[in-house]
Amino acid sequence: MTEKLKTTLDGSTLIMEWTFDAPRDLVFSAFTEKDHLEAWWGPAGWETEIKQFEFVPNGIWHYCMRCQDPAQGDFYGMESWGKAIFRSIDAPSRYTHADYFSDEAGTISETLPGSENETTFEDLAGQTRVIFRSDFGSAEAVHQVLEMGMKEGFTSQLERLDQWLAVHVK
Repeated sequence: MTEKLKTTLDGSTLIMEWTFDAPRDLVFSAFTEKDHLEAWWGPAGWETEIKQFEFVPNGIWHYCMRCQDPAQGDFYGMESWGKAIFRSIDAPSRYTHADYFSDEAGTISETLPGSENETTFEDLAGQTRVIFRSDFGSAEAVHQVLEMGMKEGFTSQLERLDQWLAVHVK
């Protein structure tokens, strides 16, 4: 079976690509509307609560993912806080943002790597290719997040979005 998540490493930049069986406007809104994000963001077995969401340049997205699945062993009950700062928006084709690990108060982690990101949405006549370009500042930081299971978690998360979109495609 071929992997649906295509990944490329280019120095400090991780490039990932996923194609959804849904129109671009719907896929873009799934990434940029609070209620939609809370429905699918995070890997399987995790729930997301968004504390703050302002999809405007310089707007903040502050959220917590919580593991709700006892079968995930040591991860059960774990919280993972994140904070993004939107840089630019060109709806529905792209947006850029900074992405960080944070704590509940929104304080950005000084020990875990952050990234500058560009997300593009390509219209493929009923399908949408999304390209995620994340610059972590160093090759070491990219390898750190990959060793933390970022690719596996992101794959699970995008599979959840596939399921959400299947229900919402008209």
